[in-house]
Amino acid sequence: MSGHNKWSSIKHKKGAADAKRGKIFTRLVKEIILAARDGGGDLSTNPRLRTAVQAARGANMPKDNIDKAIKRGTGEIEGVSYEEITYEGYGHGGAAIIVDTMTDNKNRTVAEIRHAFSKYGGTMAESGAVSWNFEQMGLIEIDATGLEEDEVMMNALEAGADDVQNDDDVFSIYTQVAEFSKVIVAIENLGYKINKAELTRVPKSTINADDVAEKLLRLIEKLEDLDDVQKVYSNFDISDEIFEKINLD
Repeated sequence: MSGHNKWSSIKHKKGAADAKRGKIFTRLVKEIILAARDGGGDLSTNPRLRTAVQAARGANMPKDNIDKAIKRGTGEIEGVSYEEITYEGYGHGGAAIIVDTMTDNKNRTVAEIRHAFSKYGGTMAESGAVSWNFEQMGLIEIDATGLEEDEVMMNALEAGADDVQNDDDVFSIYTQVAEFSKVIVAIENLGYKINKAELTRVPKSTINADDVAEKLLRLIEKLEDLDDVQKVYSNFDISDEIFEKINLD
């Protein structure tokens, strides 16, 4: 399992997603605003907006919040202006880290990220230093309850997906970015329940981080806790034995 998926599993088991629902909503709203600003408010012609709205619905965001975010993006409602900035760095054991942000004050954002890297044992790097080791892909997660892996695999591949992974209670379907929207529609038409649909960064190669796992995860957790941070990716892998022992409470 790649590092970013392992970290997602840890947060899921700790119940962090529910505990931070307010922050999750804030991040989803930012994504909807930017998607609508750049591609318009029509979901049928704006794949990024469709993906953002799908994620918001999956998180049970009220429809009124979604509609207002779209209107802020299209300019129908006044609001804060955000820009996307990506930062790169290294964590313990040489793990590559990418931090995607949306901010209305880039000076504040870079200062907070630099502080988190420094305080928790990482180092920031120049643009391009680690991003070469990641491929942007579409990720669609569907509820695995009652489904046969072979059937899901066959249907997803026929729809244009690249790969399907069985991650505990969900199937993770990976696609090329160009095929992402088409595969979402096909999965929906097959009647599968989509838990999440988003663009992600998948590491081309991973490193074992058993010896520094807790320190590395602490750094990533602190980066994710920053208000301007949307997503954090890394290329670490840890063994199940170490994974079960980690306690970040």
